[in-house]
Amino acid sequence: MADTKHPHSQPLLEVRGLKMWFPRKSGLFGQQVNYVKAVDDVSFTLRQGETLGLVGESGCGKTTIGRCVVRIYEPTAGEIIYHSTSGPVDLAKLGRQDLRQYRQEIRMIFQDPYSSLNPRMTVFEIVSEVMRVNQLASGSELEDRVATLLRRVGLRPEYMRRYPHAFSGGERQRIGIARALATNPRLIVADEAISALDVSIRAQILNLMEVLQAELGLTYLFIAHDLSVIRHICDRVNVMYVGKMVESAESTELYAQPKHPYTEALMSAVPIHNPRLRNKSRRIRLEGDVADPANPPSGCYFHPRCRHAQERCTTEAPPLKQVSSAGEHVAACHFAEQLDLRGAIAEEQHIHEINEETV
Repeated sequence: MADTKHPHSQPLLEVRGLKMWFPRKSGLFGQQVNYVKAVDDVSFTLRQGETLGLVGESGCGKTTIGRCVVRIYEPTAGEIIYHSTSGPVDLAKLGRQDLRQYRQEIRMIFQDPYSSLNPRMTVFEIVSEVMRVNQLASGSELEDRVATLLRRVGLRPEYMRRYPHAFSGGERQRIGIARALATNPRLIVADEAISALDVSIRAQILNLMEVLQAELGLTYLFIAHDLSVIRHICDRVNVMYVGKMVESAESTELYAQPKHPYTEALMSAVPIHNPRLRNKSRRIRLEGDVADPANPPSGCYFHPRCRHAQERCTTEAPPLKQVSSAGEHVAACHFAEQLDLRGAIAEEQHIHEINEETV
């Protein structure tokens, strides 16, 4: 799948058939009864210099994918092909020692800026730790590099001797970003990097990430549940539901013309910026609960909540197939070509037209 902003970029990361199943145990002796299929056969490509979004409800598997990429988790199956400067390597098959050099190039920004920073360590210790462990700098050079990193993320270098409790949530996340940049990475996995922040601070952190991407040539795997944020920062978007990818497209196309009913429902929840038009939006409220990944329904996992479901959906799982002539847009729905679904952009235009007719 090509993307419009980086059409000629080389793949930096290729995820193929990724599975992450967690054993589920029960009973007095903790006997294994089945598996929680947190990620089940997911494939995608992340190109150098782009931002790829992973979006979906809580429990859909997007955070698990991010943790597999940085190898916090060891995948059950599949390949994670990382194209390093020395050639492609399958991260899924590497041992702990072999992973060490690649963890300098692939870093993570965590969701909670409070729990992700050690309260007993100063900012200098937090940011410099990874450089000391990997022997990238020492002595006065280490202090100079920490000072440079803090300036780069918008913090004053003299703050490096303070502890995390002295900072606000937004400042703590800037410290987390500085820590992620300490090893000069190529790929950053941002796991809900702004969801725990005040709304007034989110735009500042997003703008900072975009500036850093432009200056340092970073590639982002951006995980979020807020589609208005995804729309702002991502070049392409992958939509997840119960461990599977249900749709993938270039960001503008996805928001204008979704092809999966689940994506349409997510789009209907995107806030309308004009306050006069908000009450006229048509929110799609899904009935029922998200399927249990340990005991998913037959056929299409989404069919119990889908208003377009037919008999075929209950028995036959839809493959992820091309739904545009360019091949950049794929969806896992039997009726993707027949359904007339409304995206967030189309919804805004529709409401604006209604408003003009009533004036």
